Amino acid sequence: MIRQRWRTILLLAVLALPRFAQADIVVRFPRPESSPDERSRYTQRLLELVLARAYLTYRVEQNPVRMQQGRAIVRLKSNEGIDVLSTMTSVEREQEMLPIRIPIDKGLIGWRLLLINKTHADKFKSVSALDDLKKLIAGQGNDWPDLRIMRANGLNVYGTSSYDSLFNMLESERIDYFPRSVTEIWAEVDLYQQRLAVEPAIALRYPTAIYFFVRKGNTRLATDIREGLEKMIADGAFEKLFQEHFGDTIRRARFKDRHIFELKNPLMPAGMPVGARTCGFTSRQKVGKSGKGRRSAL
Repeated sequence: MIRQRWRTILLLAVLALPRFAQADIVVRFPRPESSPDERSRYTQRLLELVLARAYLTYRVEQNPVRMQQGRAIVRLKSNEGIDVLSTMTSVEREQEMLPIRIPIDKGLIGWRLLLINKTHADKFKSVSALDDLKKLIAGQGNDWPDLRIMRANGLNVYGTSSYDSLFNMLESERIDYFPRSVTEIWAEVDLYQQRLAVEPAIALRYPTAIYFFVRKGNTRLATDIREGLEKMIADGAFEKLFQEHFGDTIRRARFKDRHIFELKNPLMPAGMPVGARTCGFTSRQKVGKSGKGRRSAL
């Protein structure tokens, strides 16, 4: 009885230790696929702020090896150097990994602008319906859900295993356009501005979202991420960070001036929260169906 009491006292004493006296728990996050790739800058910073709100002391570190998205998912599932990643959700991914179902991108990953070769801008002037776009060739990553989503809507899509190669294919005119999220495209076009541009009149939209994912069974980390996100949403820190990274890019997209084609998403999990109402432009947006695109009422 006395021994059990001392064990209880010792446990309480350990839990009462200040944060600085506890060893950091290292959380490993994927390194970007290529050196100029800045897609993970927002999500890694968000993860750091989220875990700073946990009782345990976490330290987020990038895996030293650059890897493609599909490889990062394999490494996370097998506990080989990846503990958490951010990626677009799908039925398959939610079956294989543990999702924290809070859309950290507010669903913006499904709002797509077209990255094009400057010399081929005239090809898109006659695109007024989805059938017109089906005559052109898009490019996507082989292991991206977007590839299957676009093909399910009848679009002609070429798949490749390398993120960097898609820009090379666009520059060499092997594909006609590269659909990119509004959160991604401006940084990318700045890198390739001599040859590439953002098509000014068209956008695609399909319901989806980016979540944080952890390994199945890693419920402690999943709980701390969820609770940290909820705290950041409640105190306004999430919105502040989101606007710092994406406020200008949303305004720069000028969705109200574009023909928007709404696509179906056959990979969407049931009841998936995508955060569309919080994007700032979707609540009043008039979105064209699979036929004619319509300009926004904004």
